[in-house]
Amino acid sequence: MDSFDYEACLRACADRQKGALRELYIEEGNRLMGVVFNIVRDRATAEDLIHDLFLKIWQKAHTFDATRGNGRSWIYAIARHLALDSIRFSKRHITQSQPAEDIPDTRDSGWYERINSTHWGMGDSRIQDCIMALEPERRSCIYHAYVNGYTQSEISDLLGAPLGSVKSWIKRGLLALRECLG
Repeated sequence: MDSFDYEACLRACADRQKGALRELYIEEGNRLMGVVFNIVRDRATAEDLIHDLFLKIWQKAHTFDATRGNGRSWIYAIARHLALDSIRFSKRHITQSQPAEDIPDTRDSGWYERINSTHWGMGDSRIQDCIMALEPERRSCIYHAYVNGYTQSEISDLLGAPLGSVKSWIKRGLLALRECLG
């Protein structure tokens, strides 16, 4: 189990302790880079966004509220939003860099073991259990939205499912994950 205290680190950042930001970068920098790169598909852009992310963490750490979620999730949410905003701003289309046959079939119960769990930004078995408890459609939609950074329309096209169904699966899947994780 990871013993890094994200909440304490964010409090220290809010108190302007530069060492805390450095510790956070050492702990999560590589995984955050992987998540951001997976969304923007451009190394230079990803590097810029990681810089922006840590600047934003430094500036906004005082707004973190532990009653609304854990520190690691807060950090990854900011990273994901920065990456998606970058794509929207540049009006670039997210391209699928993997052939369709290489994308994990999340309907298969063994898919999780075949991908690196750091793509989810977590290695916690409790989270894995909650993800695996989701219905296959919900799990697939959440995977493509949060790991691949696909839009709901792109997921709809990829899965051959109606857009309204994709939106519902994501919403219900996130609610189920929140309930499962307590």
